[in-house]
This record gives sequence, structure tokens and C-alpha cells, in this order.
Amino acid sequence: MKSTVEHLSPTRVRFNVEVPFDELKPDFDRAYKKIAQQVRIPGFRPGKAPARILEARLGRGVVLDEVVNGAIPGKYSEAVTASEKVTPIGRPDIEVTEIADGDKLAFTAEVDVRPEIALPDLDGIAVQVDDVAVTDEQVTEQLDSLRARFGTLKGVERPAAEGDFVQIDLSASVDGKEIEEAATTGFSYQVGQGGLIDGIDEAITGLSEGESKTFTSTLVAGDYADKDAAVTVTVTAVKERDLPEADDEFAQLASEFDTLDELTADLKERLGRVRRMEQVSQARDKVLDAIVEATEVPLPETVVAAEVESSLHDAVHAFDHDDDKFAEFLTSQGKTREEFDAEVRADAEKSVKVRLILDALADAEEVSVNDQELTERIVYQAQQYGMSPDEFVQRIQQSGQLGAIYSDVRRSKALIVAVRAATVTDEAGTAVDLSDLLGPADEAAEAVEGDVVEGDVVEDADADADADADVADAAPEASDEATDDTAKGASTSA
Repeated sequence: MKSTVEHLSPTRVRFNVEVPFDELKPDFDRAYKKIAQQVRIPGFRPGKAPARILEARLGRGVVLDEVVNGAIPGKYSEAVTASEKVTPIGRPDIEVTEIADGDKLAFTAEVDVRPEIALPDLDGIAVQVDDVAVTDEQVTEQLDSLRARFGTLKGVERPAAEGDFVQIDLSASVDGKEIEEAATTGFSYQVGQGGLIDGIDEAITGLSEGESKTFTSTLVAGDYADKDAAVTVTVTAVKERDLPEADDEFAQLASEFDTLDELTADLKERLGRVRRMEQVSQARDKVLDAIVEATEVPLPETVVAAEVESSLHDAVHAFDHDDDKFAEFLTSQGKTREEFDAEVRADAEKSVKVRLILDALADAEEVSVNDQELTERIVYQAQQYGMSPDEFVQRIQQSGQLGAIYSDVRRSKALIVAVRAATVTDEAGTAVDLSDLLGPADEAAEAVEGDVVEGDVVEDADADADADADVADAAPEASDEATDDTAKGASTSA
């Protein structure tokens, strides 16, 4: 096989491939076997008809069609492997340019590739993160939250106030018609928690047991969604949370500590660890922003377009793909469709740029991912989706996303390498040592379990299996005459 690479732009190449028919013998054998299994020819058992009979009965074009569709994926992969400095990141556009029966098969494959990226000097990056100081007020807040878990509710004879727990009856009407699905009795609610009905907290505040108030609110669901309704709330009970005393007895009840001082010290230490993890997150985000700001990256248009299309699909999907409803939603947010599309485009470009930069960084630092790290990420994501690890693995294998998860972990580790190399200081300008949270330097372990850098992953074109599948879908059918016209138009979009 002979192949050449033609650079169309910094992000796109064309493979020109010629395959002598001598190399296609295994593909012809496979094609004859497959066709023989699919047709019935009198006098021969299924799968046993010889090649010359199949060609005489079905025509040479049918055989060539099967050979071409079967051969192109593998030959494309061979061409990619032979070009060491080219890394495809999208699906190829395939076009068969010549089928000279008995001589050669020729085709082209245009595909987006990772551009060459000049990374900044990591040692020259400096970022500032927040201090880790923990105040007494923050510790007290944590202690009060812990006390609230062990608190009890007791009835009070006074108007309801924020933080109280109330039992309420609700009813609603639109234009004088009662809305049955909006009515409820004995509903338990904490004043100020929100998320129930707009205006409910203001209406309840100040009401005592047995008192009612009617207010206007817009319904958000049901047959009367987006309609203004007259909502009546009646308070049937008012309760407040009675917190246990913050003393040694409570410390023994709520923790493994014997004294309140020990419990308080532990809460302060835990808050300090949280603040340090926040420093790691800040450092990671700011270092990434600094690298992105200092790096020029030509963007593969088809990859960006695919990202935009996916984001737009997800946005409209929430409205059952009803463009009018989606337009109404944007209007309610004070935004036009053009503004929304522009934001989606900008986000897609940034996302693709970040992933390409981290891929280049991972290559430059020779970052690898071991089986344990990949397994840990899979287990974490399975938990996020509420699935067992085995089921999750089956799903991602079926969808061809295992390579994407691998790339996610590799990019996260590459970013940690950059954070380790950068200069990180606090608000006072003091150097911050995050090495104990970043993991061993030789492993570049992840700072935050399950962190995924900038959303979904650019398609992992390094996985030959995925590339083969893409090309198999793209391979054009060859006509009986094996003309170029038949080949044209048979390609896939990235």
C-alpha cells in the first residue's frame, strides 16, 4: 500500500491512499464468504457457492462493492499509523477516487488533526489563591449545623418566622376556577428554604396557627403553567427547632470525642482541609486559564461544529425540541436566539481549545494512565450515574466512550503537572505548597477525584477500533462499473 499526507490547513489533512489488488486477496476471500452466506444458489449449500458462480450470478460489481466497504477501514488505519506526526481527532470524509479492477483501489480521507501547539513555560506561570484561614464564626456555623442534626421540633404559639417549620394547607385558583392538582393539606415546610411557590415565604412569615393569606403567583407546571394564580396558604402548626446545648455531653453524643473543645478543634481542622482543597481547585483553574491565555491554538472547525451541535441539541431537547417554547424561554431570560448561539459557539471553541492544549501538555510531559487510575475514574462516574461499575463499563464500551474516559484522566493528570510546576501564592504573597494534596510527583496524581476538565472529550482518534467503525460507516458502495460517480458523496461528517 502507498499513502501520502497532504496538509490542507494546520488542523486538517488529506490522506491519499493506493492499494494494489494483490493486497486485497483477504478482503476478496471475506467478501465471497459473506456473499455466499447471504444468497441461495440452486445446487449449492448456503456458503458453499464458488467465487466464479457468485460473480456470474450477481455480477462483479457486487463483489467489488463488498471488498471496498470491507477494505477501506483497515487501510485507512494503516495510513494513519504510518504517519507518525499526524493524530486524527474526528471522523474522516472518505471518497473513493479509483477502482481499477485487477490493478488498484485508490481513495482519499480528509480528517481533522491535532494542530502543533507551542506551550508556554510552565515555570513562568504564577497564580494567587485565597488564604486558608478558618475563623471562629465559621467553626461556630459548622457546630450549629451539627447541633441542628440532633435538634428536635417543638410547637410554638407565635407567628411563623424564617427558619421555622410549619404545616400548611394550600389551594390555588385561576380566574376563579379551583386547580385541584395545586391543592394539598398537612404539607410540612421550612420557612425560607424556597423551591415551593414564588411568594410563599413572604406570605407565611407573620402568620400564626389557624391564619391564612392569599397571594398571587405564577404556576410553573400542569395545565395552567405560566398562568397567574390566586394561592391561599393556611398555617395549621408552627414549630421551631430546639437545639441541644453545645457542651461535652453533646460532643459525646454527636462524635467520637469526649469534650466540646476536642470536637471544635476537629471541626476547625476539617474546615482547614476543605480550604486547602479549595486552594487546589483555585490553583488548577487559574493555572489552566493562564496556559489557555498564553497559547495560540488553531481550532478544527468540524470538531467545534460537532460540539456546538451537541450543545444546541441538549438545550432544545429540554423543551421537547419545540423551537417556539425554547424561544419563549430565551425571551424570559432577556436573551435572543442569536445571542444564545453566539455564547454556545464561544463555549465550544474554548472547550475544544482547552482539550487540545491539555493533550499537547500530556504528550510533552509523557503522561500515562495506569489501570488503577482508569478503574477509579470508571467507578466514580458509575456512582455519579447511579449505576454499577460493570453496567457502566458495558454502556461506555457499547458507545465507544472508554477512550474518552482514558483521555479525561490523562488530561486531568497533565493539568496537575502544570500546577506543580507553577508558582502558587496566597493573598499575602506567601508561597503555597500543595504537593501533599497533588500526590506523588512521579505519578502526577489527580487533586480532585472525578474532576473532568472542561466537559466532554474530543473524540479519541487514537483508538483504532473507533476509527475503523467510523470509516466502515463512511465507505462508499462501488457500482458495477466502478465509476468515480458512485464513490462521490459517500462520506461521513466529522
